[in-house]
Amino acid sequence: MNETRDATDTVAFGFSDVAAGEKPALVRGVFDSVAARYDVMNDAMSLGCHRLWKRALMNWLRPRADMRLLDLAGGTGDLARRFLDAGGGDVVLTDINEAMLAAGRGRARARDRGRVARALVDAECLPFAPHSFDAVTISFGIRNCTDIDAVLREARRVLRPGGRFLCLEFSRLALPGLEELYDAYSFRAIPAMGRLLTGDREAYVYLVESIRRFPDQQAFAAMLAGAGLARVEYRDLSGGIVAMHSGWKI
Repeated sequence: MNETRDATDTVAFGFSDVAAGEKPALVRGVFDSVAARYDVMNDAMSLGCHRLWKRALMNWLRPRADMRLLDLAGGTGDLARRFLDAGGGDVVLTDINEAMLAAGRGRARARDRGRVARALVDAECLPFAPHSFDAVTISFGIRNCTDIDAVLREARRVLRPGGRFLCLEFSRLALPGLEELYDAYSFRAIPAMGRLLTGDREAYVYLVESIRRFPDQQAFAAMLAGAGLARVEYRDLSGGIVAMHSGWKI
């Protein structure tokens, strides 16, 4: 098991390396800036594909009415709504960023009242008892965390025996010959969209760079196994632009 990261260690923030203690505030600044237009930008930069990717995650999870979900870095609540619509039980939706939670509260549906609890929580240090949840999800959030190993260990700790962790995250392109086109879209088009739709180009420069610094599919699968999760597997979506990773608490 890896030891807790010291605040003076360096970690990736986009293509830069910063002190671990500085990264949370830097990430918070990014999402404070884009929270109000976050969902609109997701549709634009993914050409709507994020909806298909999240549907695929729910199909793999197969929610049940007796399943209690912890959604980490849940932001505006998009994944939580999909979980409820797919027949899932109650949700605890957490995020480290109050602006993202506030944006989600503003979009909450009346029919979900009492079924989604929102909390300002650091995914690296969860305030929940062991064996509290049937499933833990994190969608496009784990690469923004300072200590990814800590997030995985905490997710396993709060899962019930037989519970499942699922992560949806940008990954490594698995279709040869498309790298140049993908890089051009990522580094030119997405920041330009960010400036147009959110007024913050640099936030999306960081988000694109953070994808390139995130471990590839196999390396991230090894991290799940290293955190004590079992039966680890992954599935590529859209040619590896995105990957889903799954692990169980046995």
